[in-house]
Amino acid sequence: MRYAFLGPSGTFSEEALFSMDLPEVEPVECANIPDVFVTVEGGSAEAGIVPIENSIEGSVNATLDALAFDSDLHIQQEVVLDVHHALIAGPATGIRDVKAVVSHPQATAQCRRWLADHLPGRAIEAANSTAEAVLRAVEEPGLGAIGTELAAKLHGGAVLKRDIEDYRGNQTRFVVVGRGIRPRTGRDKTSLALFLRQDKPGALLMILSEFAYGQINLTKIQSRPTKKGLGEYMFFVDLEGHLEDERVALALECLRLKLREVKVLGSYPKAGR
Repeated sequence: MRYAFLGPSGTFSEEALFSMDLPEVEPVECANIPDVFVTVEGGSAEAGIVPIENSIEGSVNATLDALAFDSDLHIQQEVVLDVHHALIAGPATGIRDVKAVVSHPQATAQCRRWLADHLPGRAIEAANSTAEAVLRAVEEPGLGAIGTELAAKLHGGAVLKRDIEDYRGNQTRFVVVGRGIRPRTGRDKTSLALFLRQDKPGALLMILSEFAYGQINLTKIQSRPTKKGLGEYMFFVDLEGHLEDERVALALECLRLKLREVKVLGSYPKAGR
């Protein structure tokens, strides 16, 4: 089975894919997160895996926006991965030689305090992925990259410092995206994108009340711009339960009467702890 992932080889997305222990997986490298969705929708891969949330830096907006606005793919399952960042450079570059640091913005944000303490004043550059950053650092003397030790091994980089993330217990939640809604397992989550008819007092309270009446536990709620104008927002909600659960189905039926759109992003098995 072909799985699209944020490449090149050596990213945390690839590590998350391999952690699923799937038989006969053919990884398909993609340049960025939107490209993962395009690859799956175009038929070049049956599924894709993308980061959606980090315990330090929060949501990955590129994934949320693709699910809500740009794609009809659904979340098939979630994968939680322990994340440890390393400072990596070419073989001739020592930590005192690092003049600039490059990585994916999520990775540099998760190491913000460490960078300020140990490499103050260095320029921070953005890359499409941590593995792409490592490839650059290996080729450019004086450039350090934040990435995985796997990327250093694959691409000939030297690990200058391990575990540079700002907080212990750093984890990223990934989701597998594909076509269709997964069957109910009894241990499920559902993700929604909720769009208001109009902004008015009590709009969020109305949404939350439907879940409260149904005794449905929410595991996440977040607002995002609708892209249509300043002050116009929609809501992402993760909840415990499946679309086929009676309480969930009733709550969504009530919300569809009150909101402009209730888009189901997926109903899928929860990740094991």
